Amino acid sequence: MSDEVEFLPYEEAKRIVGNIIEEEHIREPDRRILTAYDQNSKELCWFDAEEVMREIGAGGKKKLPTDTEKEEEKVAAVEYILNRIPTWVLELD
Repeated sequence: MSDEVEFLPYEEAKRIVGNIIEEEHIREPDRRILTAYDQNSKELCWFDAEEVMREIGAGGKKKLPTDTEKEEEKVAAVEYILNRIPTWVLELD
């Protein structure tokens, strides 16, 4: 048995995911998460926001990002997440 996580194809993830919302971690108040919800607002999975931002190369700048940079970071974070929706979300019901 492999411990490697399998991901949904991008197009399938895009069809399933209805929204991605930045939220406070329920048990760690200083930690932010990005939660993926399905089309019916049911939680599918979550990602550590700081880790996602680091992976997409955002947040490391010394100056505050412009509105355009914020929008670009948001788009990049959504794309990152849609490429990493685990296959096990299909088993949630």
